[in-house]
Amino acid sequence: MAEQYLGENIKKLGFGLMRLPMNGEEIDIEQTKKMVDAFMEKGFTYFDTAYVYIGGKSEVALKEAVVERYPRDSFQCATKLPIWDLKGQDEMEKIFQESLDRAGLTYYDFYLLHALGKESAEKADKLGAWDFIKRLKAEGRAKHIGFSFHDSAEVLEDILQKHPEAEFVQLQINYADWDSEGVQSRKCYEVARKYGKAVIIMEPVKGGALATMTPEVQKIFKKADPEASIASWAVRYAASLDGLITVLSGMSDEAQMADNLSYMADFKPLNDGERQVVEQVVEVLHSLPTIPCTGCKYCVDGCPQKINIPGLLSAMNQLILYGDEKRAKGQYKNAVGEGGKASDCIQCGACQGHCPQHLEIIEHLKKVASTLE
Repeated sequence: MAEQYLGENIKKLGFGLMRLPMNGEEIDIEQTKKMVDAFMEKGFTYFDTAYVYIGGKSEVALKEAVVERYPRDSFQCATKLPIWDLKGQDEMEKIFQESLDRAGLTYYDFYLLHALGKESAEKADKLGAWDFIKRLKAEGRAKHIGFSFHDSAEVLEDILQKHPEAEFVQLQINYADWDSEGVQSRKCYEVARKYGKAVIIMEPVKGGALATMTPEVQKIFKKADPEASIASWAVRYAASLDGLITVLSGMSDEAQMADNLSYMADFKPLNDGERQVVEQVVEVLHSLPTIPCTGCKYCVDGCPQKINIPGLLSAMNQLILYGDEKRAKGQYKNAVGEGGKASDCIQCGACQGHCPQHLEIIEHLKKVASTLE
C-alpha cells in the first residue's frame, strides 16, 4: 500500500480567512460563525490565515469563530510569517507568539514562510527563518512547516533543493494560470511533486476573477452544466490534482460558502468531458484581444506624468479577460497609487519610443481612461 502523504485525509476545501464578510472596517463575526458552522458540519476542517490578513484581525476572527467554539482536535489552522516585513531575527519569535495569542492557540498545525520569491527567500536564509521554524516544529508549536510561493519554477526548485525540511508548498494554481509564463502554475506544481512535497492550492478562482468571466465563457460553462456555478469549475479543476492537502477558497459571504459546499462536500474530480470544456474556455481566454504588454516598464522611466503604464494596461486586460469591472477598477486604483492617472497622459510619445512591443500606448491609455476612471 502506498505511504500516506501529509494532509491526505484532509478534505479538499480549505476556508481562506483573507476575504471575510465585513461591516465597514470590522469583520462580520456573526456571519463568519455561520459560515464556519456550515463548513464544519460538512466535515471540512482546514482554516488558513496569516499574520497580516485584515490588519491582524483575521487571526482574532479564527479565535472567535473557530478556536473558542470547537474542540482543538477537530480542525487544522495555518498562519504565515511575513518575511518581507522583518527588520531582524529577533522579531520572528515575537510575531509567532502574537499569532498564537491572537488566535488563542498553543500550536499551529501548519506554519508558513509567507510569499517566498527569489528576494524574500534570500532574506529568509539570511535571517535564519528556516532554523526558526524548524525549532518551532521540534518544540511542537508548529506541527508542519512549509511556505507559500510566488515566483518561477526555477526559483522554487532552488528553495526546495536548499530546504528539504519544507514539508509542503502553497502555490497559486488555476486553469487560467496553468500554462501562464508569469505565474507558471503547472511548472511550479510539477517541481513540488518532483520533490515529493504536498501542495496547498491558493487562488483557485484567481481572486474571484474566474467566478465572473465574460458572457462568451459563461455560455460555454452553462451549456455543459446549467446547474453548476462558474466558480465551481475553477475550484474542481484545482481540487482534481494529486498530492493536495487542500484547496483554499477565500469565501466572503454565506452564499459563496453554500455554493462551494454544494459541490465539494461530495467532491468528484473533473471527468474527461469536463476537462475538454475547461480547455475550450482557456482557448477563448487566449483568443481575447488583450493588450500584449510584457510589464517590462521601459515606458515608465521617461514618462513626465509618472504613469504606471503596465499596471493600467494590466487592469484593462483584467476587464477584457474576465468581464469583472469592479475588480478591474480596483486594480486600476491600486496601479494609479502615487503616480498619474490614464487621463493625465499628455501624448508626448516618450513611452511609445521605448516600448519593445511597439504598442500604441497613447491610444490604449485613452481607452483605459474612458473605461476605468
